[in-house]
Amino acid sequence: MPATRKFTPEIDARLYKEFVAVAKRNGQSQRYVLEEALKFYLKNVVPSLHRVRREVMSGFEQSAAGNRDLLDRLAKNPPHNEPRK
Repeated sequence: MPATRKFTPEIDARLYKEFVAVAKRNGQSQRYVLEEALKFYLKNVVPSLHRVRREVMSGFEQSAAGNRDLLDRLAKNPPHNEPRK
């Protein structure tokens, strides 16, 4: 059995009530339900936090489409940087 650690977070009372009810309804321990929820969060939610949100990407795409002519001209004829003195 893996090592365990005891902790006592304070959570929203309604959320706790629902959590206890789900565990009871499914015949599972509260520990099991909490550990499964933590595993899901760490495996599925946390990695997605590092992705660009859909609305941000949509804004970027709209901006790029609106500036397509400028982007094409810059790609064909990039600005020349003057050497620093």
